Amino acid sequence: MNASSEPSTSAPRTAGPGDDAALAARLAARDPAALREVIACHAAALHRACYRMTADAHEAEDIVQEACLRLWDQAPKIAARHPIGNQAAATLRLGGWLQRVVTNLAIDRLRRTRRLSDGEVPDSADEAPLADTLIEAGERDGTARALIMALPERQRAAIVLTYYEELSNADAAEAMEMNIKAFESLLHRARAALRQAWTAQGDAP
Repeated sequence: MNASSEPSTSAPRTAGPGDDAALAARLAARDPAALREVIACHAAALHRACYRMTADAHEAEDIVQEACLRLWDQAPKIAARHPIGNQAAATLRLGGWLQRVVTNLAIDRLRRTRRLSDGEVPDSADEAPLADTLIEAGERDGTARALIMALPERQRAAIVLTYYEELSNADAAEAMEMNIKAFESLLHRARAALRQAWTAQGDAP
């Protein structure tokens, strides 16, 4: 993985039902080739998401490596919960499991290093189209990225997962280990904060 710049946007391979359970079983049996397959399939997307949250390629790489090590360590438990041939095997998504881990690790690291207070922005009219516009138009000159990096950690994660990783609200909520209503409330506040920050610098459309 190239840690000097943001990774490519190539998507991981699509697994069929039960494929990840078989992969988990191989990890549980301590098959190093299985871990290499996981890294090949998911590391680039995970690193991209971490980079967008932390703005630090080396930090993102460390987070992804830690997540993969956690998967290796916890593979026996995961495989036991999703045995091959059982109906539960079809529900296992290692990519989703890893996304939850890296999201939480990134939030934890950001909280440890953040020096500014994490004040909540009161709920206001959710200008979702404006948030979309800010991200699409502002990305050209880096303005939107800078404003997103200034958001509180969980708000930043909600924006990254929704707008950059293009996860559905349900998948993003799962990645952040939240119920869907709590995630949508968080995303609402993140959009409001982004709009407020944009307006404060005098560049609101």
